[in-house]
Amino acid sequence: MRKIAAVWVGLVLAILATFLTGTMASASTASPSPTGVASTPAGSPTAGGTSPGASEQPAQGVRVFIREGRQGIAGAKVTVSQGDKEVATGETDERGAVVIGVPAAGEYTVTVDTGSLGGKELESDTITREVRPDEIAPVAFRVGQPAAPGEGAASGGIELSLVSQLVAQGLRFGLIIALAAIGLSLIFGTTGLTNFAHGELVTFGAVVAYLFNVTIGLPLLVAAPLAVIVGGLFGWAQDRGLWGPLRNRSTGLIAMMIVSIGLALLLRYLILFQFGGTTKSFSDYQGQAGKAIGPVLLRPIDMISMGVAIIMLLLVSVALLKTKLGKATRAVADNPALAASTGIDVDRVIRSVWISGAALAALAGVLLGLVQGINYQMGLQILLLVFAAVILGGLGTAFGALAGGIVVGLFIEVSTLWVPTELKNVGALAVLIIILLVRPQGLLGRRERIG
Repeated sequence: MRKIAAVWVGLVLAILATFLTGTMASASTASPSPTGVASTPAGSPTAGGTSPGASEQPAQGVRVFIREGRQGIAGAKVTVSQGDKEVATGETDERGAVVIGVPAAGEYTVTVDTGSLGGKELESDTITREVRPDEIAPVAFRVGQPAAPGEGAASGGIELSLVSQLVAQGLRFGLIIALAAIGLSLIFGTTGLTNFAHGELVTFGAVVAYLFNVTIGLPLLVAAPLAVIVGGLFGWAQDRGLWGPLRNRSTGLIAMMIVSIGLALLLRYLILFQFGGTTKSFSDYQGQAGKAIGPVLLRPIDMISMGVAIIMLLLVSVALLKTKLGKATRAVADNPALAASTGIDVDRVIRSVWISGAALAALAGVLLGLVQGINYQMGLQILLLVFAAVILGGLGTAFGALAGGIVVGLFIEVSTLWVPTELKNVGALAVLIIILLVRPQGLLGRRERIG
């Protein structure tokens, strides 16, 4: 138990140190305006957009590209509206690009004034795009070709800055999925349980952090580690009170899977009853302006979140490879009976896996809440993607789950170059099916695991 406690203290200190370091940096770079320099109060139709290369960007909005072949069209007037209400306007720069801020998340209509195109015609001069909290959503128009949400390619090639932005967003999302997927994969590897309640562990972490941050008033850099600790304790309580007794009674895996589905429903609607059905946000780091890093726009808190995720994934990888508990976990995942015969306390290892898996899921929930807000269904919405990451990487392999999570996250965002954003998750699951047809054991799985 001392070694488990030491590992926990190290993980918590790593999170806290990373948040403290990043907070100092973000404090000096965050914009004092809640929506950034390019944003516009609702009902003000005269404000203009900014060039995507500017150092200051709005917290949320649309990034519009207008191209004819490889050439950008400068001076095109773009209007963003919501329903019948005009929200903001902008004008493209010499590269045919402009960023226009919006006051809140929601669905917006982007319209190009065809009279400002110098006689050129668009196949479609209007695109409707969903803007998530603190997101710069890409929208592209082509001269003489159909335009679609998320397209960034002209007939001669793909806009590099758009691809770079989508890759950065995909890496951010993939790291969050990987955090949740590692815990799910370790639980499956050591117990054989397909835990459909794992998504609710993600939601639980976000909601607990929200309670510490907004309800109690603690800074997020304190609320986040506390939420991770509470998430780990919740995992311990689940195994101690539910899964451990079921294992001791030799309950079948199918029955336990059904129990996990029931537990997921119970937790989801308990959170709905207590937390409400609206999407809420943390009180800290809202409205940060995006910062240009080459062609990529990221908020300081996004960069900090990605750093936290990378550090945690590295710590988990090192712990699995170098510590006795990590080696015992891998042994139990490979063969529980053989591990028990060598003197490994299998129940202790499984309980440690539940603690660490739930804690990682809670951290994923906090980071996901920073990206898209906190909602009682947020865990359910990414659960299939987490399963896809686990299966893609190889069932029961933690490193496979890490690789699978990053692959899924990148594919989801980059695929919007060719498919509407509403279908991006479907595309990721389709790629999963195709890869498994070629390599049934997943990217890093072993053939012995099949069947």
